[in-house]
Amino acid sequence: MAKARKGFSRSDRIAEQIQRELAELVRTGLKDPRVGWITITAVQVTRDYSHAKVFYTVMDEKTREVSQEALDHSAGFLRSELGRSIKMFTTPQLHFVYDESVSRGMHMTSLINQVAREDAEKFSAGEGESATATQEQEGSEE
Repeated sequence: MAKARKGFSRSDRIAEQIQRELAELVRTGLKDPRVGWITITAVQVTRDYSHAKVFYTVMDEKTREVSQEALDHSAGFLRSELGRSIKMFTTPQLHFVYDESVSRGMHMTSLINQVAREDAEKFSAGEGESATATQEQEGSEE
């Protein structure tokens, strides 16, 4: 008899656990001043759990390269602390990757807002012209 599959695979659950633990470690355990306001957005773990891609974003785009250097420098420390908090046979090597999706999403939102403003301006200008034309027509009929 086949077992019912659960909603998430083991690697998904491990990735979520790593994400939670790393977020806490970066917030409280990392003393490097180069690491600014970092948000861990996602973690992808290989099938053998030997490597983990950690996606992150920063609040200030100007500190992106400095934060990347600091995270790369502290990857060994974070891995060892992660090994203490998560009981696994192998603690994955951490590879930090900047997550472009948040900045792309913000850019797309600003473009949509810009187009909406332009459409609203055209619509309101078009209403004013049609109202003036309607008044002129009513005035010529009298």
